[in-house]
Amino acid sequence: MGPLAGLKVIEFAGIGPAPFAAMVLADMDADVLRIDRLPGSRADDEVPMVDEVLNRGRPSVGIDLKSPKGVEAVVRLVESADALIEGFRPGVMERLGLGPDVCMARQPKLVYGRVTGWGQDGPLAHAAGHDINYIALAGALHPIGRSGEAPVPPLNLVGDFGGGGLLLAFGIVCALVERSRSGRGQVVDAAMVDGAALLSAMLHGMRATGSWTDERGANLLDTGAPFYEVYETKDGKYISIGSIEPRFYRQLLERTGLATEHLPNRMDREQWPALKQRLHTVFKTRSRDEWCAIMEGSDVCFAPVLTPGEAPRHPHLKHRGTFIDVAGVTQPAPAPRLSRTPPAVSRPAGRPGQDTEATLAHWGLSPAEVAALRESHVVV
Repeated sequence: MGPLAGLKVIEFAGIGPAPFAAMVLADMDADVLRIDRLPGSRADDEVPMVDEVLNRGRPSVGIDLKSPKGVEAVVRLVESADALIEGFRPGVMERLGLGPDVCMARQPKLVYGRVTGWGQDGPLAHAAGHDINYIALAGALHPIGRSGEAPVPPLNLVGDFGGGGLLLAFGIVCALVERSRSGRGQVVDAAMVDGAALLSAMLHGMRATGSWTDERGANLLDTGAPFYEVYETKDGKYISIGSIEPRFYRQLLERTGLATEHLPNRMDREQWPALKQRLHTVFKTRSRDEWCAIMEGSDVCFAPVLTPGEAPRHPHLKHRGTFIDVAGVTQPAPAPRLSRTPPAVSRPAGRPGQDTEATLAHWGLSPAEVAALRESHVVV
């Protein structure tokens, strides 16, 4: 029994942040029902793929959301739901007849979770966009990169998953906790632009104290500092160094053999390029594995830069079970860990609509209702 056992969540199939939020709730043992649209119900480039990781842990039902009977079937499901997740542009759910007003009229305790790029209101609310655009506007993309080079998009980790899906899941759980006191549901408006800005909170604090500038690649954490950087090794691989504190920096010098050299002051920013070049030269003298043997497990603040394929094989991550195998697919394990009610993956991702009849029955629809929906081709 996971920490969210007993909670029932309806997820409208989408891409990126919405399925990620549903996944982390399902990992915590929420009973999540994923509603997939019927084949051919929208443009091919908008149909979510069967994702072997993001779609794990929950059954899929196929419902025609353009059919009044399909919409009514969803509203019936909402009557027994605790929360709902949708990631469409503002107004789409309302046009389908499944907006917050309709759903919460049937289930006043419903927590209605919405995730978009720009938010439910504002001048850009209805514009298309992707992670790269949301974090760019939020000021989170500009600082990521090296001096004299263009910003580097951090995959879609900051907008879609950190600032979007994870904060949507957090907002839903917060609203559920509040509901336990008030007995009332509410709408959660998770905007990736807001979330990306929130993830930048420390950076704004550093700017306020004058310890961070808008010059890219010239600050403590953006590859400006020589002691917070990635370095290439003799075999063309990379290691990461994060020796910010003086005591950790002293260990860095000792383990690289530089402790006896006359080096520039570590906090003299004008000398950072020269100090970085010296470290670069030293790290090129050994392979990544050789540096691991010298530094790993010490207080240097060191780790090898592993590929996604290498990471699951690292001894520390193997010991913790950070990656697991689900139906032959290696993937990250649920996180965080709870001591009494640990999270778990209950099932691998399935095909859209493969669990329709059994899941509708589990959620309270009668055999006659399910049969009628099937015969009218509202569900598959």
